[in-house]
Amino acid sequence: MIPVLQERFKDSTIIALHIKDFSEPSLVQKHLEEKIPNIDVNDIQIIEWRPSLNHYKEAYVNLLSQVVDFIKRTDAGNRTTAAFGRRWIRNFFRNLKNINKNLLYKQAEIPVIITGSSPGLEKALPLIKEMQDSCIIIAASSSYLALHHNGIKADLIISTDGGPWALKHLYPFFRHGSCDNTALAVNLCSALPSQCCETPRLLINDGSFWQNIILHELSLPSVLIPQRGTVTATALELAMILSCGNIYLAGMDFSFNDIRSHVKPYSFDNLFFTCADRFNPFYSQCFTRSSLINKGGSMDIYAAWFKTQLPSWQKRIFAIGESNIFETGVPLKNNSGKNKNEYFKIAAFNNNDSQIAEKGVAALFAALKNPEYAENIRHELTSLLFSSGKKVTDDELKTEINNIARTQ
Repeated sequence: MIPVLQERFKDSTIIALHIKDFSEPSLVQKHLEEKIPNIDVNDIQIIEWRPSLNHYKEAYVNLLSQVVDFIKRTDAGNRTTAAFGRRWIRNFFRNLKNINKNLLYKQAEIPVIITGSSPGLEKALPLIKEMQDSCIIIAASSSYLALHHNGIKADLIISTDGGPWALKHLYPFFRHGSCDNTALAVNLCSALPSQCCETPRLLINDGSFWQNIILHELSLPSVLIPQRGTVTATALELAMILSCGNIYLAGMDFSFNDIRSHVKPYSFDNLFFTCADRFNPFYSQCFTRSSLINKGGSMDIYAAWFKTQLPSWQKRIFAIGESNIFETGVPLKNNSGKNKNEYFKIAAFNNNDSQIAEKGVAALFAALKNPEYAENIRHELTSLLFSSGKKVTDDELKTEINNIARTQ
């Protein structure tokens, strides 16, 4: 079939997946990520060879389901990019001007606790509080309020969301004065409040060409973690980089507790309470919200991704409390204590904010003239700044980037 398809569809990329080549589900996802660019999923066609089903049976079905999961995840990512691409670049240049301190790291050997904001976090809070002086705690920004309410101090608050609502999770962090002992782990495309200028930042680089070029030109250290669509996946990969010890997950249920979608207290609670009345009660809003999230299917997509990746990770990732994905019941041992100075260091960044954006843009434009990088950079930025399928000249691209960088 392959030669015939190649002859008929000369401009298409044809990928043949042989079951014998993919012993682990994670290999399928990795292979497709490498082979398929960030394109419209409507341009992807699955062609099955049904006799394989009779021979390979369950293995065939598993391989096909992995391909479908990849397409769903790609589609979700494309829709997010189309909605927020311009905002991401605007955030990037705005955040560049607000960097004054970088957080450098050396790999530790102590456990790491990652907290998400699912309802299951509540049961884990007493243990996290007991163990907080023996672990590195990485908290999704949406879980910060619950941690603070229970007297728990995180070492890192991680935020990767570029939407304006992400600021609601970070405002309490600065309002409570926690930034004196806690750093931020952020992608520069995230939505960050201006108050974070003096807060040390561990920069997360998603590996895109345009980000790499600017960060390299400005000599800004960063940790490389590809975008996964959910902050919990980014936090997990960050934990594996920061420590070779066991990793414990709390509040990553990927499910609802009845109509409850998040831990209490939660940053968005005030939004629902303030607009509640007898015609639109608080619990009715929660019911509607949970129904919409379930219909969106994002939780199922993320849960499927984690299940796929588990076999490829070292057996050192466990859950605190209940989980339908990760192993539970593995004890979290109390160590003698932690000394953050052993594996974290704050470095000042000489930031001339009047020139930093200009330097970044100049490096990007120089790379556009380099045939080795130009095509990839052009593809990345066009998909972020313009509607899908639109043909854009380099001059139009440069004008758009200049306008965004100068107005931040």
